Amino acid sequence: MSRIGNKLITIPEGVDVNLDGNVITVKGKNGELTRELSPVINVNIDGNEMTFTRPNDSKASRTIHGTTRAVVNNMVEGVSVGFEKVLELNGVGYRAQLQGNKLVLNVGLSHQVEFDQVEGLTVEVPKNTIISIKGANKEKVGALAANIRAVRPPEPYKGKGIRYRGENVRRKEGKTGK
Repeated sequence: MSRIGNKLITIPEGVDVNLDGNVITVKGKNGELTRELSPVINVNIDGNEMTFTRPNDSKASRTIHGTTRAVVNNMVEGVSVGFEKVLELNGVGYRAQLQGNKLVLNVGLSHQVEFDQVEGLTVEVPKNTIISIKGANKEKVGALAANIRAVRPPEPYKGKGIRYRGENVRRKEGKTGK
């Protein structure tokens, strides 16, 4: 039984949801998102509520039921409120800056690491050690944040690296620690 798949999605004001076969389009103040859904799941739109039902309890329909509902909920939330990931740079000389439409990182490597602007996302650098990624598509925001973090993940001995805001890095004692 999928508890997530059985929950209703309430569509806020200012958000327009269109269903054309298996393709769902969600429009709002933060943009427009389109996605093709699985033909196994039935989507019903009644006024400002959406429900998702599956035709039977086969393994294929059970596995995609909650996922479909969660993806559509993220689309509705993204176009109405938006998503944001904040990254922090910890380390001596670690800094980030925007040069035109590129994000340039200096994180202790022999070269600078550059990231091009992704369509639909805004990257801001309020301080040279903080990177803010905002957008309507949760997958794109998370993917860009993960790619930036992968350049220099936080290490457990000194805590240097790029981490998400609020992420706890478990610290280890060095050789001299007893």
